[in-house]
Amino acid sequence: MEAQATETWLNRSSTDDFVLLGIFSHSLTDLVLFSAVMVVFTVALCGNVLLILLIYVNPRLHTPMYFFLSQLSIMDLMLVCTNVPKMAVNFLSGRRSISFVGCGIQTGLFISFVGSEGLLLGLMAYDCYVAISHPLHYPILMSQRICLQIVGGSWVFGTVDGLIQMVIVMTFPYCGLREVNHFFCEMLSVLKLACVDTSLFENLLFACCVFMLFLPFSITVASYARILGAVLCMCSTQARRKALTTCFSHLTAVSLFYGVAMFIYLRPKRYRAPSHDKVVSVFYTVFTPMFNPLIYSLRNQEVMGALRKVLSCCRISIQH
Repeated sequence: MEAQATETWLNRSSTDDFVLLGIFSHSLTDLVLFSAVMVVFTVALCGNVLLILLIYVNPRLHTPMYFFLSQLSIMDLMLVCTNVPKMAVNFLSGRRSISFVGCGIQTGLFISFVGSEGLLLGLMAYDCYVAISHPLHYPILMSQRICLQIVGGSWVFGTVDGLIQMVIVMTFPYCGLREVNHFFCEMLSVLKLACVDTSLFENLLFACCVFMLFLPFSITVASYARILGAVLCMCSTQARRKALTTCFSHLTAVSLFYGVAMFIYLRPKRYRAPSHDKVVSVFYTVFTPMFNPLIYSLRNQEVMGALRKVLSCCRISIQH
């Protein structure tokens, strides 16, 4: 029966292609905007790859915090590569279609990476709390086993959520022109094309989004409340400044991620407009993955030191 369902799904994909309306037209203004998005996409790719390599090659960066950062960069890389290349190919070729299977896979991957990154960001706040409030017990509380459990749990949480929602969304019957008013197969935009009433699933989806956002968000708030209490108890001004600097980068990344996610998925229906959603989604899927490596590197002396060391080695190699 499972084989029959798979065959039916694949047969539908050959005739039930979706059409992605996209976000850009071929006007001069949109050509400039498209070029800007591609530049940001390139910077996001290079920045995240560079951060992963720096963490891998520099032994001083083999700590729990940088291990989490490397996983965050991997998630950002996969997230930005899920939607932007297809958007660019469609824009440049003029072909806007995406297969039924391709749309389902894109939807599932997007949800998986967003869910994994959201939970990991929340758990990284706990890492900051342990580092500041319990520095002597940090090697025990954040051992290699616990770090692997945190990262593994984040990946599993996002993957399971993405698979479940992908399967449910792609089992609905779709009719009409199947024109998705978005630049990728965003789930809420795809659901609008269903031939049946999806209100029950959308309500469940809203509840799921609330849980996925507020679970890590509550971990973040609780961790930073404890961090603030610990910082206020510090006698040294220098120690306070160092502690706040340590948390600033993570707090900035968290604010960007959760702020945009809540704006997209927790707004009431009457306040949603496709044009607004598409613009915010560009920020969410392209700009945020670019900002993360910049946020964590420009204010981080260890990362900048590792970068200078790598550049110095490259310069010496070239000279010889």
